[in-house]
Order: sequence, then C-alpha cells, then structure tokens
Amino acid sequence: MSHQLYRAFPQFRYAALLALLLIPLQALANPDFLVDADWLADQLDDENTVILEVRYHPHRYFTVGHIPGAVQVQRFKDLGDNDASPIMRFPSRETFQETLRGWGVNDDSTLVIYDDSSTALAARLYFLLDLYGYDMDRVKILNGGTIEWTGFNQLEKEPTSATTAGTVTLQDANPALFVEWSDIYDDVVSRRDPEVVLLDTRPRDMYTGEIIRHSIMGGHIPGAINIVSLDGVDGQTGQWRSDESLAALYADIPQDQRVYVYCHDGFRMGLAYLQLKHLGYEDVRLYNGGWSHWGNELTLPVVEGPEPYGGDFAL
Repeated sequence: MSHQLYRAFPQFRYAALLALLLIPLQALANPDFLVDADWLADQLDDENTVILEVRYHPHRYFTVGHIPGAVQVQRFKDLGDNDASPIMRFPSRETFQETLRGWGVNDDSTLVIYDDSSTALAARLYFLLDLYGYDMDRVKILNGGTIEWTGFNQLEKEPTSATTAGTVTLQDANPALFVEWSDIYDDVVSRRDPEVVLLDTRPRDMYTGEIIRHSIMGGHIPGAINIVSLDGVDGQTGQWRSDESLAALYADIPQDQRVYVYCHDGFRMGLAYLQLKHLGYEDVRLYNGGWSHWGNELTLPVVEGPEPYGGDFAL
C-alpha cells in the first residue's frame, strides 16, 4: 500500500516535516482531535481502530476510492432521522447505536473520521458521538480529509465491512448540547435574552435571503448573526486555519454566553460546534432540524437582509 511507500522513502517525510517547520507556529491549529495522514497510516493495522468515511457524494467511496479499511458512512441516511421531517433531525439513540454497531464500533474503539468537505461532514458524525456520550478522547478527525491522505497515499475501491458487529452502548442525548425551535423562538425571537447568541453558519447570500436553498422561505431566524463556519478552513487544503484566525472569526461572540447554532441540514453547524468548543466556548447547542425545519414552517418568522433583526423585528 502507498502508506508503506511513504515509510520506504523517508525523504518524503523529511520534506513534509521541513515544510511544516517553515510555517510560523501561529499558523497551525492544534485541536487534540485533529490528526494527520502520517498518524493515521500508523493506525491502519490496529484492530481497535475504526475508520469512517463521510463523502459529500457517497458513491465516490466506490468510484474514486477510500482509505484502506474505511467503512462508508452515508451522510443523510446514517446521520439523520429517516422518519422525521426534516430528515436531518438527530437520529434516536437506539437507531444511531445500531448504526455504530453495524460499523463494528465498541466502547473502546478508536474512531477516525474523514470527509472530502473541509471537516463539515465529519463534524456532524463527531457531534452525534458527543451528543450520545461516546468517549470523545477516542474520536479523531483527519485534518484535510481525502486531500491530506492522497498527498502521499492511495485510495482503494474494495468496500470494507465490519467482520464482527460492535457492542457499543450509547447514553441518552445530552440536553445541554441541542435546542428545539421552541427554545429559539422563546429565548431569541421573543425575549431577546442577552445571554444567548443565535449563530447562522450558512453562506452570506443564504443568510440574507438572496439565495433560497433547501427551504421554502429565504432569509434567517430573527436575531441570528452570520458567521460562515467554512471560513475557518482552508478551501484548497481542507485543513483548519490557525487558532488566531478561528478566534478572529468568532470574535463577536463572547465566550461566556450560550450559543445556539444552526445551518441548513446539520453539517456546517457541526463544524461551528467543533470550532467553538476548541476555542473554549463551554455552552454551544445545535438546533435540531436547523433551517431545513425553520425555513419550511410557513408560520415561523424570518428576516431578509443583512441585519439580525430587520423589518418588524427592528422595532
């Protein structure tokens, strides 16, 4: 395999190390959960490691290929509630637990998640594991995803399936990690609680309502500020930007406030969750359903334009 080639020709490793040493220290984000391709290559033969791929276009697991040994995660079917509306509400504990067991996950498994979407898809799976009480010290994300891996390694196309079903046991959903639409309507839209910040992580033109996608209505929830979570990732390499860049991105949100976060279908807000928790924000909660719920409920209020509170809500 190509990771063996990487080891066989150490000049590749030395060149990569030299390149890293030439980058200023402040240019590197270093969350404990981010790992690189070299780290992952050393884990491939570890029977306790479960590698999980979440591609934007899931068929590319087969047509383009995946990291050796990686199990396919189908981002909508496996990471949402297939019987709900919208389908990207959080899956139940029982359903998600059964999914994890099908991937061969045990309570002591080391999970390595990667995607081809700047960590946004991997973040959704990471959040669900946190929501249901998995040991998060055992969960890693490949920084840079498929781009990072293919720099020195190849992909394979033969599908991987767990030879033995896992026995992982999850806990009930942690109520401190999510909110429903009614919480947002009460705390932000109605009472304007000064201790709560509502964060919309979608692209700017969707926040303003210039572009309508994944919903009937355009715009944003009254009171929401707009910070695009994908701006915290380098679009070319798929790797996280520096801690200083992340801190500047979220500088308008005080760390001592409660943060409610949403996007369209649960991926960008998962990335924001990772970024904010890494920066030290303690109370971050994701909207179960997101804009795919709010923007399709015709009786719920929306604001169009660049201001958090506009129109009738500006009074």
